[in-house]
Order: sequence, then structure tokens, then C-alpha cells
Amino acid sequence: MHAHRRGGPVTHENHDETAHNGRDEERRWAEYTTDGADETRWDSLLGEDGAVLRAIGRQIKLWREGAGLKQAELGKAIGYGEDLVSSVERARRIPRPEFLKNADRVLAADGKIAAMAKDVAEARYPKKVRDLARIEDEAVELGSYSNHNVHGLLQTEEYARALFGMRRPVYDEEEIEQQVTARLARQQIFHRRPAPHLTFVQEEVTLRRPIGGRMVLRRQLEHLWEVAQLRNVAIQIMPTDREEHAGMAGELRVLKLRDGTTVGYWEAQLTTHLVSEPKEVQILEMRYGMLRAQALPPRESLAFIETVLGET
Repeated sequence: MHAHRRGGPVTHENHDETAHNGRDEERRWAEYTTDGADETRWDSLLGEDGAVLRAIGRQIKLWREGAGLKQAELGKAIGYGEDLVSSVERARRIPRPEFLKNADRVLAADGKIAAMAKDVAEARYPKKVRDLARIEDEAVELGSYSNHNVHGLLQTEEYARALFGMRRPVYDEEEIEQQVTARLARQQIFHRRPAPHLTFVQEEVTLRRPIGGRMVLRRQLEHLWEVAQLRNVAIQIMPTDREEHAGMAGELRVLKLRDGTTVGYWEAQLTTHLVSEPKEVQILEMRYGMLRAQALPPRESLAFIETVLGET
């Protein structure tokens, strides 16, 4: 049985588009091999999520065999090479959403393969990011103070890419892509229902530092202004000329969770730390409350952003 008979005809038009997308993906994601150091690196990247990818690979293989297709035949039908299909089935390659979507259509899986995209997305993110995203998913209220750059939840893609491109030791292109994708995925918090209450205190310098260049900064400021219009979001700017400042110890986050507990989170050089001890959380809450009182109110902050945007 051929997959295109089960999933509907594959026309020249959609096959060409699928093949083009597949080639794009293969260029962006160089295949890992199972030899020597590459295997060690791959296993370290997958960590505890290796089981998830192995389960997904087995499911794709079962659907393919059920359709009577060889790996090369499935690859041709969805616009990918045989090696890539083999690597996905062996959990040696993380499939992108387009791969899953095309395989679902060709194998007539009725959404069962495409539905794996969420699990795959979580598996491809660094563990630190996954842990933070899970906490954010539980938050009904989030407050954050940022002093060096625009907060990750507020960043545009090109701004985030420029930031990760400056990391030392340097990230390779794949690592940058992984980090940017993970950061943008966390921004789904803005679309959650019921909507969490989100507040941000940004140092003035984060609005003026031209990370990525002047046009990247300008688009970032425009995005900041748009997000500030959301009813569940408050953005406040901390002017540089403030004499009193409760954030001299560095960045911080305070998150109130669905179960009524409150936790803190801070990040420093090579270190991230989740704060759950009540007395320490209380200190972070106090500092954040003072920061909000010392910063410009939301309406004045919006006007401040507009002013800087006009100067950029």
C-alpha cells in the first residue's frame, strides 16, 4: 500500500513545496551520527528526554510500516532524505514540526503524529529552559526585574538571536537555533487562558543598548510597546537617574503559582537558582515590590518607551 493513497494524492505542487521545506530543514539541522564523540554529545543533549524521542521514533516507524513504505519512500513523499527518516526513527535526530506534519498527512495518521510536536518541542530545549518554562506554566502571577537586556519573554526573535550570538564560549548555529526556539516558545504565556498577571521592571539602559544593531533595537522597542498594551501586562522602566534602587543585587523573578505557593528565580554567571525557602522568597518579594515603587508607573513607562523609540 502506498502512503499517498491513504493520505490523499500528492500533487506536483505540494510535493515540490514539501521537498523544498525538507531541503531547508536538512540544511539547518546537520545529522548526528552514532559514532564516537558525536554519540556522546547527542546523548548529553537528549538527557532524560531521550526516551521521549525514542518513543516518537518507534511510532513513526510503526505508521510507516503499516503503510507498507520503506524509509526512502516515506522520505520522498514528504520531501526528506532516507537518512533523515532513519535518524528520526532511531532517535538520532530531533524532527521539526514540519516533518511531523508532513508525515502525518502522508501516512493518514489523523493528527496522531502531528500531535507529537509539543513533546518534541520540549525535548529539544535545554533542561534549564524546560525547567523554567514548567514553572512559568504554573504561574498565575509573574514579576521580573532585568538590568542588562530586555527580558526573554519580551524579546523579538532577531533580538534573541543577536544575544545568543554574543555568548562566550560561542554557540554554533544549531545551539543558537535551539536556544532561540526555546525562548520564543516560552512566550506562549501571553496567550494562556486564564491570562496570568505579568509585570516587568526594565532598566533604562536595556532600551538604549543597540543589541543586534539599531534596526533590531527599534523593532524590539516597537514590540515592547505593543506587549505593554495587553491588559494583563505591566511594563515599568527604571530610569538611570534614580538615587534609590532596590535591585543592586542583580536580576530577580518572583512567581506565584496555581497552588498558592510563591517561588523566586535568579540567574548569575554560570548559575541559575530556584528559591523556594519562604524567608528567602519573602526577601525577593520585598525587593521586587520596592523596585516597582521606585520605577516609573506603567503609563509613564509607555511614554518613555515611545520617547526612546523616537530617538532610535
